Amino acid sequence: MTRPIAFVDLKAQQHRLKLALDEAIARVLAHGRFIMGPEVQEFEAALATASGAAHAVSCASGTDALIIALMGENIGRGDAVFLPAFTFTATAEVVTLLGALPIFVDIDAASYLIDLADLEAKIAACAKRGDVRPRAIIAVDLFGQPADYDALEGLAEDHDMFLIADAAQSCGARFKDRPVGSLAAATAFSFFPAKPLGCYGDGGALVTDDDARAEVYKSIRAHGKGGSKYEIVRPGLNSRLDTLQAAILLAKLPALASEIVNRENLAQAYDNAFGALSNVEIPIRHNDRCSAWAQYTVQLSDRDRVAALLREQGIPTAIYYPLPMHLQPAYLHFGDGPGSLPVSERLSDHVLSLPMHPDMPGHDAERITDAVRAAVAT
Repeated sequence: MTRPIAFVDLKAQQHRLKLALDEAIARVLAHGRFIMGPEVQEFEAALATASGAAHAVSCASGTDALIIALMGENIGRGDAVFLPAFTFTATAEVVTLLGALPIFVDIDAASYLIDLADLEAKIAACAKRGDVRPRAIIAVDLFGQPADYDALEGLAEDHDMFLIADAAQSCGARFKDRPVGSLAAATAFSFFPAKPLGCYGDGGALVTDDDARAEVYKSIRAHGKGGSKYEIVRPGLNSRLDTLQAAILLAKLPALASEIVNRENLAQAYDNAFGALSNVEIPIRHNDRCSAWAQYTVQLSDRDRVAALLREQGIPTAIYYPLPMHLQPAYLHFGDGPGSLPVSERLSDHVLSLPMHPDMPGHDAERITDAVRAAVAT
């Protein structure tokens, strides 16, 4: 039987970092402060430094990070939030949970990132409506590549809007030699286990340079508390990062930079293998950005056939995403239906993500590239 290849090999990473992980977990078990223990503050300080930001505020998930950022701006009914349609549901659901209007924007076909021309057109159209106010932009760093934050910041300033970086997939990435976390008014990270920086459960964080926002985020994550536990100054959430998860992240964070290098090397190997193939479109690279390579995603005209052939050889693949948000049943009534965002709709039929993780052995990478080349040639 053909040996299966891992899509994301967390066991290999755990083996490599076992000593640091065991020691970190043992310290928490010894002191017993499982909620808001010292590792939480230590991790927040380390994350802020790595992100080039003044503050990091941890929370229970990347989804909570997004909703806390919106709550911090009092975004709700009568407000419009702009986001790419080609993303995970968390980006959209936080907007609707607060009663705001999600306005879905198409993406660039080569980069999978929000299409700036379509965004500008959607903002202008919204401003003319009169029934909602353009309030925020959520830019998604899909597959680990940062969006164009210089252009996005300019748009946000021109229209007096709040810019959030949805960096669930881009922790460790860089834009114009600036780390993700220093590029927007607020940046939301996810530490879901399979992310570039992942814990062993759910976890998330917000980073910002704004002192006042950081204090509001700390309040919201703890039920909206004020100066004491039982002084409640605003509606909030129960969204603290567990101390054990913070300890795990502290053990993993020092390895992130070298892991990004390994991911880049694997992406280069994929590029070299597929770049000359006319029937495989590889991810575009921007010279001013360093991707975290959360996923390596190609476009194929016969995606499902190729995926089936790879599966037969023990090579897993994934589809991110099989249906854009504006066509999901939960959000259909917010958009203009099929045909309204043609790039997002087309790519949903053609994208295929290949195994990507920092511990990929060279012989596995070669086996994957050989299998893909054979599959697209048949």
